[in-house]
Amino acid sequence: MYRTEATKAIQQSINVGPFAANWESLKGYSIPSWYEDAKFGIFIHWGAYAVPGFGNEWYPRNMYLQDSPEFKHHLETYGSQKQSGYKDLIAQFSADKFDPDAWANLFRQAGAQFVVPVAEHHDGFALYDCSFSEWNATRMGPRRDIIGELAEAVRKQWLVFGLSSHRAEHWWFFNGGMAFDSDVQDPRSIGLYGPAQPETLPPNEEFLDDWLARTCELVDKYQPQIVWFDWWIEQPAFSPYLQQFAAYYYNQAAQWRRGVAINYKHQAFPEEAAVFDIERGQFSDIRPRFWQTDTSLSKNSWGYVKNQEYKTVEAVIGDLVDIVSKNGALLLNIGPRPDGTIPEAEEAMLLEIGRWLSVNGEAIYGTRPWKIFGEGPTRIEDGSFTDTHRASFTSQDIRFTIRGELLYATVLAWPENGRVTIKSLATDSNVFGQQIEKVALLGQKEEVQWRHDTDGLTIEMSSTKPCEQAFVLKISPKK
Repeated sequence: MYRTEATKAIQQSINVGPFAANWESLKGYSIPSWYEDAKFGIFIHWGAYAVPGFGNEWYPRNMYLQDSPEFKHHLETYGSQKQSGYKDLIAQFSADKFDPDAWANLFRQAGAQFVVPVAEHHDGFALYDCSFSEWNATRMGPRRDIIGELAEAVRKQWLVFGLSSHRAEHWWFFNGGMAFDSDVQDPRSIGLYGPAQPETLPPNEEFLDDWLARTCELVDKYQPQIVWFDWWIEQPAFSPYLQQFAAYYYNQAAQWRRGVAINYKHQAFPEEAAVFDIERGQFSDIRPRFWQTDTSLSKNSWGYVKNQEYKTVEAVIGDLVDIVSKNGALLLNIGPRPDGTIPEAEEAMLLEIGRWLSVNGEAIYGTRPWKIFGEGPTRIEDGSFTDTHRASFTSQDIRFTIRGELLYATVLAWPENGRVTIKSLATDSNVFGQQIEKVALLGQKEEVQWRHDTDGLTIEMSSTKPCEQAFVLKISPKK
């Protein structure tokens, strides 16, 4: 289908409704309950940028910036950017060991409820069967429909399938290659390297029409229940196109009879029209409207690199608990190798998270925030890029969630003296003010000893830890 035909079909679908392509109509969107219940998903950054395994997933851009380490690395490893450019790495992106069923099984064991692979990153190489470019994984490199295969495998595991598009930034992503003699200037490769325009120049109508056609095709071919967008879509030129896409997607979902969501950053959407996402960051308090954090197991890169620096599982679980207590969900990223294997360290971390959730998941899945998110000394800053450099949670840091009448208090570190006092639950507390029937430590069969007075709810923890990270107290009030 030619791009003009695609845009005509998009407009026809929008005209059918129920959503119109304007913000007022789109503010009638409702977040699906499955999403608010799921809480935890897996993000996947994978592409030809995994081949060098150097720097991060911005290698395709940085290798054309002449003062960057990636430029020097590429020159020394592969030769000049004119003779051996990014396009030449695609053949080495083999995916010959990619097993979508094994991936999906791992994600289920990790306790994830939804999966969001990157369908197209800024580099312009699509991991799906794209009708608008030959530069895609079905025709080059793996010669497989990565997104289609993964969608099928994920759904077989009863997980929700989503996908992400970072296409917007492709407008300028390769512009470094316009500053010297490189293959970015080769007209035969314009389908991959694209406009390569200055970041300060707004995208033109042709690029925006192409963006809309590609993104709607992803909806049609794979019926994702999440479409995640990266940051550059907040540019004013995208606004009418975002409205068209959202109306198209929500109208298609109404026909599928499935709840769907769009993830956005900054102020790209009105908050009523989609689900807000914070990159590598959180909120300091409960946000009334459901939201999401996207972050990675690694600190230094979203894609695979040879010298990956990882967070601890304890830190990831602490963030998950904190996010859920504030009405959010966690989308946690992995970066597979170019052959399709998931690094052993990442697989081990996912399995450890899954073991924690198998014990404590009832304090996460299907819960809602309480009157307050928690208590304790560790402060969380509002905003992005705050999750890799703050202090560790302590045994005084406690987070709350509720399920019906049950209150869950998650203690984010094991107390050295074996005792926890939850001050917010004091008998004269303004936020609690209930009598307690029972207190149980999830994963522990023996009863815990506790007292409830004006100091708070004090629990004598057992001598044996039920798990290795955060610890959940299940509190049943008297009826």
